[in-house]
Amino acid sequence: MTDLSIDARLLAPDNDRHGANLTVVAVAAAILLAGAAALSGTISWQQGLLFLLGGALGLTLYHALFGFTSAWRVFIVARRGAGLRAQMVMLALATALFFPALAQGTLFGVAVRGELGAVGVGMLTGAFLFGLGMQLGGGCASGTLYTAGGGNTRMLVTLAAFIAGSTLGALHLPWWSALPNIGAVSLIERLGWLPALVLCWAVMAAIYLITLRAEIGRHGELEPGARTKLRGARRFMQGPWPLLWGAILLAIGNFATLYLAGRPWGITSAFALWGSKILMSLGVDVASWPYWQGARATSLHQSVFADITSVMDFGIILGALLAAGLAGKFHPTWRISASSLLAAIIGGLLLGYGARLAYGCNIGAYFSGIASGSLHGWCWLVAAFVGNILGTHLRPLFGLAVER
Repeated sequence: MTDLSIDARLLAPDNDRHGANLTVVAVAAAILLAGAAALSGTISWQQGLLFLLGGALGLTLYHALFGFTSAWRVFIVARRGAGLRAQMVMLALATALFFPALAQGTLFGVAVRGELGAVGVGMLTGAFLFGLGMQLGGGCASGTLYTAGGGNTRMLVTLAAFIAGSTLGALHLPWWSALPNIGAVSLIERLGWLPALVLCWAVMAAIYLITLRAEIGRHGELEPGARTKLRGARRFMQGPWPLLWGAILLAIGNFATLYLAGRPWGITSAFALWGSKILMSLGVDVASWPYWQGARATSLHQSVFADITSVMDFGIILGALLAAGLAGKFHPTWRISASSLLAAIIGGLLLGYGARLAYGCNIGAYFSGIASGSLHGWCWLVAAFVGNILGTHLRPLFGLAVER
């Protein structure tokens, strides 16, 4: 499963023919280690560890080819559900780890909070636009970062448009937030953490079983997992990993983020910050936007390296670069068709704009929202999946492949 929408084979480690690119490995590892040391010395030890944690998450995403865009598309088109089932395993483990800690309000003595978003017209519209953008842009938030870091140059275009769309979404967010909504709903607070956990697990189990039945009904058997001749330590270093490894490690990584940052993993708020800083450097009065009032005002004037989400995003890119080097698959190419380039731009703009309206992306709203017991995480899943259905049908208009 991968977020790379053009051709998963371009990113999938082909370890039986290629050895590691030691230069790429050395550069990525050196930047990660030096950056962690610098952040620990100038900001805090937590910031240094979060940078390394981002690297570990990027490596995991790449080696497990763990994404959302292609996983949802192949289920929509071909009823192959391994990717969706892996997501349910990831969410089941994450909720088991998160719910007791969030109910208590502390984790190993550190104050922690979940990611809660208001459920309403703006949030549902944003999730739908994000889902549509996933299929045109070729990736979700995590997928855009790890495929770009892994050497897919088309995703750099998606990332640039993602940043622009997120910045525009920050400008428009107050208008969307004023539309009808029921506010944030915490299942943990409403039901208690154990009943909430049982309810969420029941929904996850239902989705898991639905995908099993749909796949066996269509194909008569389940699709085999990633195949490789590599075994043991060499497979761990070079990939590809089983999806189950990715699901477990991502859940643990998000839980580690909760401890180190005091809140769950997120990605796209950094994109709005980067875009706003660029506009501010060009003389735009970004500080007057309602979005940048209150608690967010400080981050607008601080270094991006003081921003937790930015530091983790940088780490994800470098972790994917490290993984691509280990797998011998870092081979950037700039041959991109005009129609594919247009889809990347449109998709990236929709991804960024939708993420701001929906209080996050596939990580901040879906993964971390559900892990936090937030109703908006489940609503995001439904609205974004509908957007993916439309986006999948639009892909051929841009010359993008649709798996069958």
